[in-house]
Amino acid sequence: MSWSSIIVLADRYVDMSTSPAAGTGPAVLRAGDGEALWSVGALLIGKADGERTDGAYTLVDHTAPAGYETPYHCHHREDELFYVLDGELDCLYGEDGENEIRAGPHDTVVLPRDIPHGFRVAGEGPCRLLVCVAPAGLEEFCREVGRPADRLTTPPPESMDPATLAEAAADYDLEILGPLPV
Repeated sequence: MSWSSIIVLADRYVDMSTSPAAGTGPAVLRAGDGEALWSVGALLIGKADGERTDGAYTLVDHTAPAGYETPYHCHHREDELFYVLDGELDCLYGEDGENEIRAGPHDTVVLPRDIPHGFRVAGEGPCRLLVCVAPAGLEEFCREVGRPADRLTTPPPESMDPATLAEAAADYDLEILGPLPV
Protein backbone atom coordinates (compact mmCIF):
# COMPACT_ATOMS: atom_id res chain seq x y z
CA MET A 1 0.00 0.00 0.00
CA SER A 2 1.45 3.39 -0.93
CA TRP A 3 1.53 6.48 1.28
CA SER A 4 -1.00 8.20 -0.97
CA SER A 5 -3.48 5.38 -0.44
CA ILE A 6 -2.90 5.56 3.30
CA ILE A 7 -3.78 9.26 3.21
CA VAL A 8 -7.02 8.45 1.39
CA LEU A 9 -7.91 5.70 3.85
CA ALA A 10 -6.80 7.68 6.91
CA ASP A 11 -8.77 10.85 6.36
CA ARG A 12 -9.80 11.23 9.95
CA TYR A 13 -8.31 12.90 12.99
CA VAL A 14 -8.53 10.92 16.20
CA ASP A 15 -8.61 12.75 19.53
CA MET A 16 -6.41 10.41 21.56
CA SER A 17 -8.08 11.49 24.80
CA THR A 18 -11.21 9.62 23.70
CA SER A 19 -9.58 6.87 21.64
CA PRO A 20 -9.61 3.28 22.88
CA ALA A 21 -5.81 3.50 22.60
CA ALA A 22 -5.66 6.27 25.23
CA GLY A 23 -3.91 5.37 28.47
CA THR A 24 -0.71 3.55 29.26
CA GLY A 25 -1.59 -0.09 28.55
CA PRO A 26 -0.95 -2.03 25.35
CA ALA A 27 -2.59 -0.47 22.30
CA VAL A 28 -2.65 -0.49 18.53
CA LEU A 29 -2.86 2.84 16.75
CA ARG A 30 -4.11 2.47 13.20
CA ALA A 31 -3.11 4.54 10.19
CA GLY A 32 -4.40 8.02 10.86
CA ASP A 33 -4.79 7.47 14.62
CA GLY A 34 -2.94 9.93 16.81
CA GLU A 35 -2.75 13.64 17.34
CA ALA A 36 -2.23 15.30 13.95
CA LEU A 37 -0.36 18.62 13.96
CA TRP A 38 1.01 21.01 11.41
CA SER A 39 4.22 22.08 13.08
CA VAL A 40 7.27 23.86 11.69
CA GLY A 41 6.16 23.15 8.10
CA ALA A 42 5.48 19.41 8.40
CA LEU A 43 2.61 17.03 9.19
CA LEU A 44 3.24 15.27 12.50
CA ILE A 45 1.05 12.42 13.72
CA GLY A 46 1.83 11.42 17.29
CA LYS A 47 1.86 7.67 17.75
CA ALA A 48 3.22 7.54 21.31
CA ASP A 49 3.92 10.48 23.58
CA GLY A 50 5.40 10.97 27.01
CA GLU A 51 2.08 10.31 28.71
CA ARG A 52 1.73 6.91 27.02
CA THR A 53 5.39 5.92 27.52
CA ASP A 54 5.84 7.30 31.05
CA GLY A 55 8.31 9.82 29.62
CA ALA A 56 10.58 7.23 28.00
CA TYR A 57 10.17 8.28 24.36
CA THR A 58 7.98 9.91 21.74
CA LEU A 59 7.20 8.35 18.35
CA VAL A 60 5.94 10.55 15.52
CA ASP A 61 4.95 9.83 11.91
CA HIS A 62 6.51 12.87 10.17
CA THR A 63 5.77 13.91 6.57
CA ALA A 64 7.52 16.88 4.98
CA PRO A 65 7.04 18.29 1.47
CA ALA A 66 9.70 18.51 -1.24
CA GLY A 67 12.11 21.34 -0.44
CA TYR A 68 11.42 21.24 3.32
CA GLU A 69 14.27 22.22 5.62
CA THR A 70 14.52 22.22 9.38
CA PRO A 71 16.43 24.97 11.11
CA TYR A 72 19.94 24.00 12.16
CA HIS A 73 19.51 23.02 15.79
CA CYS A 74 20.86 21.08 18.74
CA HIS A 75 18.92 19.00 21.26
CA HIS A 76 20.48 19.13 24.70
CA ARG A 77 17.91 16.86 26.36
CA GLU A 78 17.09 14.05 23.94
CA ASP A 79 18.45 11.72 21.28
CA GLU A 80 16.69 11.35 17.92
CA LEU A 81 16.30 8.44 15.56
CA PHE A 82 14.80 8.71 12.07
CA TYR A 83 13.55 5.72 10.12
CA VAL A 84 12.82 6.74 6.52
CA LEU A 85 9.67 5.20 5.06
CA ASP A 86 9.38 7.09 1.75
CA GLY A 87 11.50 9.69 -0.02
CA GLU A 88 14.99 10.89 0.82
CA LEU A 89 16.55 13.38 3.15
CA ASP A 90 19.97 14.98 3.50
CA CYS A 91 21.05 15.24 7.12
CA LEU A 92 23.73 17.80 7.96
CA TYR A 93 25.53 17.65 11.27
CA GLY A 94 28.58 18.95 13.12
CA GLU A 95 29.53 22.38 14.41
CA ASP A 96 29.02 24.05 11.02
CA GLY A 97 27.04 21.38 9.19
CA GLU A 98 30.25 20.17 7.58
CA ASN A 99 29.09 16.53 7.55
CA GLU A 100 26.28 15.33 5.29
CA ILE A 101 24.58 11.99 4.85
CA ARG A 102 21.71 11.00 2.58
CA ALA A 103 19.10 8.56 3.82
CA GLY A 104 16.38 6.87 1.80
CA PRO A 105 13.67 4.26 2.32
CA HIS A 106 14.46 1.79 5.13
CA ASP A 107 17.53 3.75 6.26
CA THR A 108 17.93 4.72 9.90
CA VAL A 109 19.62 7.94 11.04
CA VAL A 110 20.79 8.21 14.66
CA LEU A 111 21.31 11.72 16.03
CA PRO A 112 22.69 11.79 19.58
CA ARG A 113 21.98 14.78 21.81
CA ASP A 114 24.42 17.70 21.82
CA ILE A 115 25.33 17.27 18.14
CA PRO A 116 24.09 20.17 15.98
CA HIS A 117 22.07 18.94 13.00
CA GLY A 118 19.22 19.56 10.61
CA PHE A 119 17.82 18.02 7.46
CA ARG A 120 16.26 18.82 4.14
CA VAL A 121 14.02 16.74 1.94
CA ALA A 122 15.97 15.65 -1.14
CA GLY A 123 14.42 14.99 -4.50
CA GLU A 124 11.14 15.93 -6.10
CA GLY A 125 8.67 14.37 -3.69
CA PRO A 126 7.81 14.43 0.00
CA CYS A 127 9.66 12.46 2.66
CA ARG A 128 7.90 10.40 5.30
CA LEU A 129 9.75 9.11 8.32
CA LEU A 130 9.20 7.79 11.79
CA VAL A 131 10.92 9.95 14.38
CA CYS A 132 11.69 8.51 17.79
CA VAL A 133 12.85 10.99 20.43
CA ALA A 134 14.11 9.82 23.83
CA PRO A 135 13.31 10.82 26.44
CA ALA A 136 9.85 12.18 25.63
CA GLY A 137 8.92 15.84 25.90
CA LEU A 138 9.70 17.34 22.51
CA GLU A 139 6.10 16.72 21.47
CA GLU A 140 5.15 19.57 23.81
CA PHE A 141 7.33 21.94 21.77
CA CYS A 142 5.65 20.75 18.56
CA ARG A 143 2.24 21.41 20.10
CA GLU A 144 3.32 24.85 21.30
CA VAL A 145 4.58 26.06 17.93
CA GLY A 146 2.13 24.07 15.79
CA ARG A 147 -1.60 23.78 15.37
CA PRO A 148 -4.05 20.92 14.87
CA ALA A 149 -3.97 19.68 11.28
CA ASP A 150 -7.16 20.31 9.28
CA ARG A 151 -6.39 17.23 7.18
CA LEU A 152 -3.67 14.59 6.90
CA THR A 153 -1.56 16.40 4.32
CA THR A 154 1.48 18.58 4.69
CA PRO A 155 0.55 22.11 5.76
CA PRO A 156 0.21 25.05 3.44
CA PRO A 157 3.45 27.06 3.26
CA GLU A 158 3.86 29.54 6.09
CA SER A 159 6.75 31.26 7.75
CA MET A 160 7.49 31.43 11.44
CA ASP A 161 9.50 34.17 13.04
CA PRO A 162 12.94 32.63 13.84
CA ALA A 163 13.21 34.59 17.10
CA THR A 164 9.80 33.30 18.27
CA LEU A 165 10.77 29.73 17.34
CA ALA A 166 14.12 30.04 19.16
CA GLU A 167 12.43 31.45 22.25
CA ALA A 168 9.91 28.59 22.40
CA ALA A 169 12.64 26.00 21.73
CA ALA A 170 14.79 27.24 24.62
CA ASP A 171 12.15 26.04 27.09
CA TYR A 172 12.81 22.49 25.83
CA ASP A 173 16.63 22.62 25.87
CA LEU A 174 16.48 22.85 22.09
CA GLU A 175 18.87 25.40 20.63
CA ILE A 176 18.00 26.94 17.26
CA LEU A 177 21.34 27.76 15.64
CA GLY A 178 20.04 29.41 12.47
CA PRO A 179 19.09 28.31 8.98
CA LEU A 180 20.30 24.98 7.63
CA PRO A 181 23.84 25.42 6.23
CA VAL A 182 24.02 25.33 2.45
